[in-house]
Amino acid sequence: MNHLDIFHQDGKKSGFNIIKGDSKKGHGGFGAGLINLDTMSPVIVDVEAGTAQVDIGALHARSDIERRIRFSANKEDLQGGGKKYWLVWVNTEVTRNGPRYSGAAAAEMMIHREIKRGYKILADHVNKMDKALKGKVVLDEMDDKSKKVLRDFLIRVAPKQWEQANPELKAQLNIE
Repeated sequence: MNHLDIFHQDGKKSGFNIIKGDSKKGHGGFGAGLINLDTMSPVIVDVEAGTAQVDIGALHARSDIERRIRFSANKEDLQGGGKKYWLVWVNTEVTRNGPRYSGAAAAEMMIHREIKRGYKILADHVNKMDKALKGKVVLDEMDDKSKKVLRDFLIRVAPKQWEQANPELKAQLNIE
């Protein structure tokens, strides 16, 4: 017998339900009230290398850098080592003038690859994602070098979106 519930409609265990389209429209049945992540992009900033890239796997805590790592909310578990990353949730919205960067929030991550341990506070990552979804900008914890890397990445990926970006985002990333 195949037991199904609302999160496993097709019999497969998805573990996390992301929907397409607008969950606020329609009949209000299955999928109503679930989070729509169509406009969210997880950008991973490698502080040491000075690089940024989108890794969609981060939506499920399965980015390339997170794989095969056991995470803890305690930095001491890294035994004094580790490489620092920022997971920046970047949200876009479509306005009458076209798409724009609307919200962004950064959450810290450290990974000590040699011992397969990492540090992150999952609740902080989720809260930052929620803030970015709501168009808020929370980048105050990032260092200036990382902010510059993020700004340059956003400009390079979508210059027109940057031109129309949330003024608060531009102000927080106005680093030289």
